[in-house]
Parts: sequence; structure tokens; C-alpha cells
Amino acid sequence: MSFLVFVSMTPLGKGESVSKYVARVVDIVDKSGLPYVLTPMGTIIEGEDWDEVMEVLKKGFEALKEDCNRISITMKIDYRKGKSGRLTQKVKSVQEKLGREIKTLSGEDR
Repeated sequence: MSFLVFVSMTPLGKGESVSKYVARVVDIVDKSGLPYVLTPMGTIIEGEDWDEVMEVLKKGFEALKEDCNRISITMKIDYRKGKSGRLTQKVKSVQEKLGREIKTLSGEDR
């Protein structure tokens, strides 16, 4: 099974640039060992278990909560039984149907 979770945690009232806060959460995701992709609008994390993914997100929230009085969180969750490796496989599937490689989140042609 696989959970793909798109999440965006944004502190409010911290000015125009919040990248130092986002970096704090991304560091927690990175250290979790779960596969993930950082995008300009949020982070996509893949995990095999609901609790493991939610624990990482909880740690990220707790880290922000220390000095952020208001936090906006957007999440989208896709669960699929019997599948894994979907973080990359979903993109490959679209590329195969197109018959060519396309730009990815890194902005590079593949």
C-alpha cells in the first residue's frame, strides 16, 4: 500500500518570505527517510503506513508551532492498496503515454 501526501505548512504573520520556516519542516521530512519531492507550492511525501506519514507531519507542525502563532496547512492524500513507488511511477506513466520525457519539478528535461 502507499500513501502519497501533498502538504503545505505556511506560518501566517511572518512576512512575505517564509522559506526559513518551510526549511525547518522540510528538514524533518528529509531526516524521516521517507521518499519526498519538494515543489514550489508544497512537499509530496510517500509512505507505506498512515501513522508513519502523519507522525512526520506532526513533528513538522510542532516545530513551527514553537514560534508561529498561526499556521495554514493544506493537505491532499492519495491512498492506493497494493502499490508503492508511486512518487516517481505516476510521472513515468504519464511520460510513457505521451511517448516522451517531459519537464519535471526540477525544471529539467528528462
